[in-house]
Amino acid sequence: MATSQILRRAPFTIGQSSVFIENSLKYLRSLSTAASVETPPSNGGGVVKPKRKKKKNLFEVAQFLPNWGIGYHMAKTHWRGVTYEITKINLYKDGRHGKAWGVAFKDGVPAADAPKKISGVHKRCWKYIPNLKKIQATAPANVPPTV
Repeated sequence: MATSQILRRAPFTIGQSSVFIENSLKYLRSLSTAASVETPPSNGGGVVKPKRKKKKNLFEVAQFLPNWGIGYHMAKTHWRGVTYEITKINLYKDGRHGKAWGVAFKDGVPAADAPKKISGVHKRCWKYIPNLKKIQATAPANVPPTV
């Protein structure tokens, strides 16, 4: 009932009002496209910047290694010649935080005999060192055959 009263009082019909709305929207679009012609195109053919890769903390790197990276070498990205061989990891429930211990290596030589707690494990700058991976003793080397 209320709509019929509004339609009777309206100076033009619904069809005419929709044409009016369409024309006003076209006018607004033409104004917005005229302004964008002056500025260079953002993603429409210009150089697209690559998305920055989120760096990982020690646990996010270790989760993809066997046995959570125990026995593997990891280092911070800005370290040169220094790595840690992971010996122990205590994970919190979320799997992305915790504590880690390891033996420090400098230029491939152990810097200490005993493992120590690794500091800065939650900082997002850790990487896996693949060429120093876990050494598995499958057979003793240079053993003379027994006769």
